[in-house]
Order: sequence, then structure tokens, then C-alpha cells
Amino acid sequence: MDVLAGLLEGPRARGAFMMRALFDPPWSVRIADEAPLSVMVMVRGDAWITPADGSPAQRIRPGALAIARGPDHYTCAGEPDTAPFAEIQPGQRCAPLDGAPVARYRDLGPRAWGERRDASVEMLIGTYQMRGEITGRLLDALPPLLVLPGEVWQCPLTPVVADEIGKDEPGQAVVLDRLLDLLLIAALRAWFSRPEAAAPAWYRAMGDPVVGSALRLLQDDPAHPWTIAALAQKTGVSRAALARRFAELVGEPPMTYLTNWRLALAADLLRDTDLTIGSIARRIGYGSAFALSGAFKRVYGVSPQEHRVGAAA
Repeated sequence: MDVLAGLLEGPRARGAFMMRALFDPPWSVRIADEAPLSVMVMVRGDAWITPADGSPAQRIRPGALAIARGPDHYTCAGEPDTAPFAEIQPGQRCAPLDGAPVARYRDLGPRAWGERRDASVEMLIGTYQMRGEITGRLLDALPPLLVLPGEVWQCPLTPVVADEIGKDEPGQAVVLDRLLDLLLIAALRAWFSRPEAAAPAWYRAMGDPVVGSALRLLQDDPAHPWTIAALAQKTGVSRAALARRFAELVGEPPMTYLTNWRLALAADLLRDTDLTIGSIARRIGYGSAFALSGAFKRVYGVSPQEHRVGAAA
């Protein structure tokens, strides 16, 4: 398993919000749902996405894909200077902002929302609802807003998503969850290959024959009692060479990376399973629940049980 695959293993969509948005000019919607990650694909028409932090607006044309990292707010509009008519709030609640007694935008059928089904602007939107700890390492590597223009983003999944998003059949939510995951993975692979992406250190390090191999070993078997000596033997270099090269390329020593990875796995298992703390400890390489609890609290500031309760809430 490579590092990107490992990081994407945790944030699988679970009941993701999927929608076809349909507008006629002038149109503008403020997005304040604070979702951790949203993926937008432009089917027809143009849109401008304007971050609330004052960053420059970015235009997306047909075929382009944009990823917005939460919880930052932003506005989607036909023109960047059009004031929003509605606001999408947490829980995907829509509130009209133009003062009209009847909202301008409305439900148009299964997973369709906007003004009319044959509107001149169509956008496919998929939104992840939860931020997991493994997701955090990935999200921290992304800018608040990234755009892949259609000329550099050729993905056969787009028409499949467009077809499936309007269906209302048994198991459809699971189908859409998996399609959103595939769309995200394809987009991130394309983005990280771009020169402007400023790919994170762990991603760039995968191309190194020594450090990339060490990263895969740690990812594949976090429960193994790894040491610098064991990793060095597996990668065919000295302990000093591995430690120096790993720290230079990844930005932290191998054992620090392993600890952070193990605890991120623990955080997800605490949130998503009913496994006991002792079982989780053994699964990720800690000898006891006590050992895991101590390490977890040092990094996250709360005990594993407190983290589990907070995630459930």
C-alpha cells in the first residue's frame, strides 16, 4: 500500500451528500456547511468560486473539477460579484438570502436542486460529512480550494456520476459513496502530479527508492515492532543513512512518522468500530491499552475513551 492509498483508506464516504445543482443567470450561493471536503464537477455553463478568506476567485468551466477544503466558507456564482441568493448551512440546510417569501432555489427531484432541470448551468456536487483523523493528514496537504481545468482533467467517471446521481434505486447511496471516493482519488492523483500543487513531503518521498520503500513498510504493517535497524535492513541502507534521508524527505524521523500513523489509525478505529481499546492497541502495534492510552493522550490531549465519546457525539 502506498502512502496516498493508506491515507484515503480511512475517509471513505459514508452517506455522503450528493447533488446536481441547476441554475440560470444570475445565480449565486454561499456555502457555509463547514463540511470537511467537497468535490464539484462542472457539466455545463461556467461558475466562479470565491473563498471567504479573500483569496482570488477561481473560474471553473465545463469539464473542470474543484475541491474545496472545509470548514472554510466560499461562494459559488455565475459571476464573482453577484450577491448570494441562498446559503447552504451545516446539515445541508438551505436558507434564502434575498428576502423573498418563497426561496428562489428548490428541490427538483432525486438529488437535484436549483431553478429548473434544464437550466443553463449544471454542477455535480459531492460532500464528505465527517473529518477523520487520517483524513486530517490528507486535508492538511491540500489548499483551501484547488481547481483542475478540463484540459488537464480527463476522467471517465464524470458521466457515470452524472448518470447515477439522479437514480433512486436500492443501494444507491452506497453506489454514490463509492463513486465519490473514486472521483476524489482520481482528482488527487491528477492534482499532486501538477507542478503548482506543492505536493506534501510524504507524497514526494514516495518516489525515493529508499524512503518510499520504508514508508510502504510502515503503512502496510504498523503493528510490526519496527526499529530504525529493521527498516534499514529491509531497505538496504545503514541506519544513519535511512534516518537522515527519511527526515530530509518526509520532514520527521521514521519512528515519529510511525507513531503518528498508528495513532491516526487508532483514532479512526475508535470512531468507526466497537473494538475495545486493548484490541485496537494490539492491532496497531501497542502492547496494551495502557500504552496506547498514554501515547494517545500525549498527542491528542484526550484519552481514547474521551475521543470515542466525542466522535460519537
